Amino acid sequence: MNFSEEQILAMAPDDSSKKSGKELANPSKWVKREWSDRALWGECQGSGKLPYQTQIDLGNIAFKCSCPSRKFPCKHGLGLLLLYARDKKLFNQAAEPDWVTGWLDKRNEREEKKTEKQEKEKEKKADPVAQAKRQENRMKRVEDGMADLRLWIGDIIRNGLINIPGKDPSYFETMARRMVDAQATGLAAMVRSLRDTSFYQDGWQTPFLDQLIRIYLVLEGFTRFDSLSVELQEELKSLIGFTQNQDELKNETGVRDEWFVLAKRTDKEDNLTTERNWLYGVRSKKYALILQFYVKGQLPAINLLPGSCIDAEVVYYKGVNPQRALIKQQYSVTAKSDIHGFRHWSDALASAADAYAINPWIYTTPVVVENVVPYKVSNQWILKDEQGNGVTISHNFAQLWKLMSVSGGKPVRLFALGREHSFEPMGVWVDNQYILLA
Repeated sequence: MNFSEEQILAMAPDDSSKKSGKELANPSKWVKREWSDRALWGECQGSGKLPYQTQIDLGNIAFKCSCPSRKFPCKHGLGLLLLYARDKKLFNQAAEPDWVTGWLDKRNEREEKKTEKQEKEKEKKADPVAQAKRQENRMKRVEDGMADLRLWIGDIIRNGLINIPGKDPSYFETMARRMVDAQATGLAAMVRSLRDTSFYQDGWQTPFLDQLIRIYLVLEGFTRFDSLSVELQEELKSLIGFTQNQDELKNETGVRDEWFVLAKRTDKEDNLTTERNWLYGVRSKKYALILQFYVKGQLPAINLLPGSCIDAEVVYYKGVNPQRALIKQQYSVTAKSDIHGFRHWSDALASAADAYAINPWIYTTPVVVENVVPYKVSNQWILKDEQGNGVTISHNFAQLWKLMSVSGGKPVRLFALGREHSFEPMGVWVDNQYILLA
């Protein structure tokens, strides 16, 4: 088990836990520090008579501590794991005490029951007649949900957009939940994105209508489902919320390349963390979006560090000109490779337009553009190329002064995400060194 300090601190429930965990990553704080093949444990003297007993499952990272904290993981778990990551020699290999063995055995028992349940589910799904019946029932629920969504969109168009900013969030959430009930979770997410529109930003009507049109195109496309190509059918199903089996995808032949990790963005909602990683194939010239999901106390299956380059085979999800992919196999971390982007924004936007013509549901376009300078025109910042043409910097971008400081006002090679004429800078190359911005 090899975790960096950054990875461990990312598991902290809040900043105060991070700070306390760092303070406890000190051998003087622990009266016992031991490990086995399955676990790591220690005893930390607190304010009480007896020391706190802290334990960590190394097989499937999980924490338990006898302290009264309701945070997960607590500061003792973070401190113990940080100390182990910094210097394993401070820990003695030993037989597991009863309080560790009992906890691990219960966890293993639960995992076995979970696996057994999953196996039964697989057997159930393997029945072709039952599977066809379930699929038929789900399609009926999806169709009923789509009928309600179509009426809802029609009401918005008939009543106009003038009152939309004043709508209570429940106006959108009610329809999103209706889509969840209809087993169309993809459409639910698209409806929620309408709710998240920056209504007090000038020009909010454009992104709002763009998203409304995307949703409507899904509804219209579904009515013509049987006449569409297999790729478009897969695209529509993914947008609606039908999942693709990752095990089956991994049986497909992927794209092996040296993949440069361009960006990593994490979003936390309740107990779930969504991690978005953008990769670029040095030889294939293809972008790949790797999504990872994990809950508090867990780490992502693969740690991707922006600015690094990995030799890996990547498999794309089925669809039209897909962006989302998964890593089928990673072979090694390689030396950083040079990347060259578009010379001008006009070339980048023309390429994006070609992609939209094939897949009108693309929400974000990744681009690398050479010799870009941040430049202010009136009250708007733009990214200007060597021809003097540019695109606006997205209002979501919060690292403008970092971009200005690392570029020094000089032309830089830039990686950005966006659409049409608004892009968010994600990283730049300065003196052949890649610097992450967001």
